[in-house]
Amino acid sequence: MNYTNLGHTGLKVSRICLGCMSYGTPQWRPWVLDEGASQPFFRRAVELGINFFDTADMYSLGVSEEVTGRALRKYARLEEVVIATKVFFPLNDRPNMGGLSRKHVVQACEASLKRLGVETIDLYQIHRMDPETPLEETLSALDQLVRQGKVRYLGASSSTAWRFAKALSVSERHGWARFVSMQNHYNLVYREEEREMMPLCEAEGIGVIPWSPLARGLLAGTRKSLDDRQATTRAETDAFATALYDNPHDWDVVEAVKRVASARGNTAAEVSLAWLLSKPAVVAPIIGATKLEHLEAAVRAVDVRLTPDEVKALEAPYQPHAVRGI
Repeated sequence: MNYTNLGHTGLKVSRICLGCMSYGTPQWRPWVLDEGASQPFFRRAVELGINFFDTADMYSLGVSEEVTGRALRKYARLEEVVIATKVFFPLNDRPNMGGLSRKHVVQACEASLKRLGVETIDLYQIHRMDPETPLEETLSALDQLVRQGKVRYLGASSSTAWRFAKALSVSERHGWARFVSMQNHYNLVYREEEREMMPLCEAEGIGVIPWSPLARGLLAGTRKSLDDRQATTRAETDAFATALYDNPHDWDVVEAVKRVASARGNTAAEVSLAWLLSKPAVVAPIIGATKLEHLEAAVRAVDVRLTPDEVKALEAPYQPHAVRGI
């Protein structure tokens, strides 16, 4: 495993981040593994050198944080790993149980700390921007958590570039802790982030940790067509994936990945992740794994180096998309 700094910080993270949305309870989503089935993935991730783990309070309605916390206390040294979680989406429909008000941010952080079983969250991220809460209120609340020692670093996820730039500016003007990472929707099938967000992150020293780096499995090469929903349990039941990837040209990208992978002797997943890892601002793609081979392939991708011609072949079929995932 290789390690790098998370943006312009001294925090060392592995080039692969294990996304923990797949671990919790299948009562939340049918493709989610329960705690017992999840254990081998945490153990193997630590054995492979992964020290970066990402979850969120809304994954399995808190159970993912509980499972993640117990597994990392069992298999890893907490002083070496980086635990990331997120706040914004509500866990129920009651008042003040979602959004980014000062009340909810502070309460959600306290709840995540208890579920994770840690004293400090390494990377606390806003899952989305909150149009109903003044930006200053959210950013000052996050800064308060840093100053209190409950959070070490701040990150954001899936925003328009102008809102993210404004957030960075507001934090700087007030002397508040600012965002050091951006968890955005970015992969070979969806590259709209290259228009504004990626250049912004590169210029500002923001570490990019893309979600859905394999386009919900589309770029793993397991499906027979764009409409094939039988390949996996998640493909059958993940309605969000259907909404994200429905452009007929998306399959042209998948075919290009398969051709390059076949010529190299790599898997489609390895090639797709290697492409992401070659981008200057990208620190660590967040991969989901419900089979151990998913994890192994992601780690192998760290050592894959694509040629300029291969990159050109992978990128050539891309067609512009409507904005998705924000």
